[in-house]
Amino acid sequence: MRYIIIGAGAVGGTIGGCLALAGHEVVLVARGAHLAALRAHGLRLGTPSGADTIQLPAIGGPDEIDLRSGDVLVISTKSQDSVGVLSEWARRPVAGGGTAGQQLPLVCAQNGVANERFALRRFRRVYGMCVWLPATHIAPGEVAAHGQPLAGLLWVGRYPSGTDETIEQVAADLAGSRFLAPVSPEVMRWKYRKLLGNLGNAVEALCGSRGSGQNGDPTRQLMDRTTAEGVAALEAAGIGYASSDELHAVRGHQVDFAPVAGTMHGGGSSWQSLTRGTGSIEADFLNGEIVLLGREHNVPTPVNEALQHLANRAAADRLAPGSLSPEEILAAAGV
Repeated sequence: MRYIIIGAGAVGGTIGGCLALAGHEVVLVARGAHLAALRAHGLRLGTPSGADTIQLPAIGGPDEIDLRSGDVLVISTKSQDSVGVLSEWARRPVAGGGTAGQQLPLVCAQNGVANERFALRRFRRVYGMCVWLPATHIAPGEVAAHGQPLAGLLWVGRYPSGTDETIEQVAADLAGSRFLAPVSPEVMRWKYRKLLGNLGNAVEALCGSRGSGQNGDPTRQLMDRTTAEGVAALEAAGIGYASSDELHAVRGHQVDFAPVAGTMHGGGSSWQSLTRGTGSIEADFLNGEIVLLGREHNVPTPVNEALQHLANRAAADRLAPGSLSPEEILAAAGV
């Protein structure tokens, strides 16, 4: 298998870099200064045990590669970029006949639960990947992966459900590349569990942290309200998700956070989006997913709606993380 990593940022760069270090053929897809750095100097992948500079083919899009049978597409862009990227790649011809959408497997290594459905409109074979991977896009051409002893935990399975030989092989390759990669016939249960955790991404980005966990901490109270709305919306919709006990049973002590020399892990994906001033953020597909379910099933979700709106505004205005207090967010939610 040749792995084509579409979106070689923190998550994609870590997955692609680890696969390449284990001997697998990998192509990275990036844009702008990141693409230029990858082409000029390779991917610098920092880990708790040291740093590697990996020379890999790097391209800007599907027009720069000849696709072939046996390729696996792994999309790890932000969810707000999925539709355009998926449409572009699905149309690309594959050697021997047909298009990528008709012939090649596509793995969605992304937050949220909407991407697989977007993909299935364009690709016949779609797989979900639930990503628990502490990583940071440090600078153009440079990614830090903080997981230790394994780089991350990646549940995989066919979408909407099931498994097959392709995803079993992908899981085996990941397992040989410093990942814990369980195959699940119900991978979306894990992705909905991750969604509940990701609802706090906007809190972290807007407030600068997820709170201390102490009683009375206003950020912690905001996080608790955000999660409670998410649970209520999922239950009203009849959507199952993995329990905390299931998660802890799988994770064990195999993916612990550790520092990477010369770098600092500031926050999750939404925090990183504000830090880099990208102009967009995933809130529509995280908090917005709960807002959508709440509207469909008559469940109030005022805190998630406020977070969605405020995170989008912060991204558009290029605000830095920590621009709002939890009290301001709760006031905007009418709480």
